[in-house]
Amino acid sequence: MHRAGFSATRLARLTDAMQGYVDRGEVAGVVTLAWRNDEIGLFDARGWRDEAGRLPMQRDTLFRIASMTKPVTSAAIMMLVEEGRLTLDAPVGQWLPELSAPRVLRDPAGALDQTEPSRAPITVLDLLTHRAGFAYHFTSTGPLADAYASVFNGFDSGHGPDAWLARIATLPLMFHPGSRWHYGIATDVLGVLIHRISGLSLGDFFRTRIFEPLGMRDTAFCVPDAQLSRLATAYAIDPDSRRRVVEDRPQASRWANPRRFQSGGGGLVSTAEDYLQFARLLLGRGRVGDVRLLSHRSVDLMRTNFLARDQRRMPSIGHVQWSGQGFGLGLSIVDDPAQQLPLGYRSTGSFGWPGAFGTSWFADPVENMIGQMLIQRRSVEPFDMVVEFERRLYDAIDD
Repeated sequence: MHRAGFSATRLARLTDAMQGYVDRGEVAGVVTLAWRNDEIGLFDARGWRDEAGRLPMQRDTLFRIASMTKPVTSAAIMMLVEEGRLTLDAPVGQWLPELSAPRVLRDPAGALDQTEPSRAPITVLDLLTHRAGFAYHFTSTGPLADAYASVFNGFDSGHGPDAWLARIATLPLMFHPGSRWHYGIATDVLGVLIHRISGLSLGDFFRTRIFEPLGMRDTAFCVPDAQLSRLATAYAIDPDSRRRVVEDRPQASRWANPRRFQSGGGGLVSTAEDYLQFARLLLGRGRVGDVRLLSHRSVDLMRTNFLARDQRRMPSIGHVQWSGQGFGLGLSIVDDPAQQLPLGYRSTGSFGWPGAFGTSWFADPVENMIGQMLIQRRSVEPFDMVVEFERRLYDAIDD
């Protein structure tokens, strides 16, 4: 028996498997963390945070967590709802007049000037559930994809939130608001909404209202110069050679620029220990220890599927994603474990949301468990490392 009700022998199989991905060169390095029944049972670092420099991966290594930012933004929105400064069913045009009269493409892959008026206003709930009609450049086709590639440049953009939104508002929606789930920039729009309502930059709102109360010292939109050596190098997969190539290195990182657009959909850098605190907040229904940031009901709503049956049948990003899980407010939620292939191990009610650089986390209320696997490997192809991590973690439970 091991701490937190895990078998030490079986956890060793997990860490050996992670080492295998490093040894085969599929990733440079990885940090894994498992928390269960109020204690950390696994915290392990393997390989390199920078392969060329032979700098080892460490437990306090900083990772670009990409779309793991989305649940943080969604929680911030629910804080404003609790304060009576927002309602979920309100048209977002009340605060963002740029979006008060959107146009919708007649054909999602068609010409940008072939549009019709939106049949319904975009609501706060539409944005939280990715049903506002927005897309990304990689989730759209035709002229709209090119337009997103040129207008939404959130990683490098020096635009402030208002200028960014003004540019986004020139694009037609891909679908009518409320009609279907489609992955896109909706959570970035929520970040601008938080800025408008609070009067704070998104980073300052996160820092003062979420990160400092939870003791998340290393989570922010920008890495200070003194901490850049802790930032892992980010790699991408070259589509021709299928080999890893450097995409972003700490010495010249976009994440070192304090004027970068603060992307509520994907801009944060964090550590395994920091993000554990946020995951515990949601698993604990709004509370970590003596710190309560959200009500039970607000977190329960975040952890509830909002997609209608017909919306779950529609393919998203090329495949049927919602057969075994639904989507809540910035989170996916398992409601039919037998259908959640290939991730068939999470219990009913488990939730999470991963990031484009391969960072992944989930929280399981049945097992009172949180798992994280942090890497820096961007790829459009599915990568089975996280599937193996989760399977071996569940296999290691021994109580």
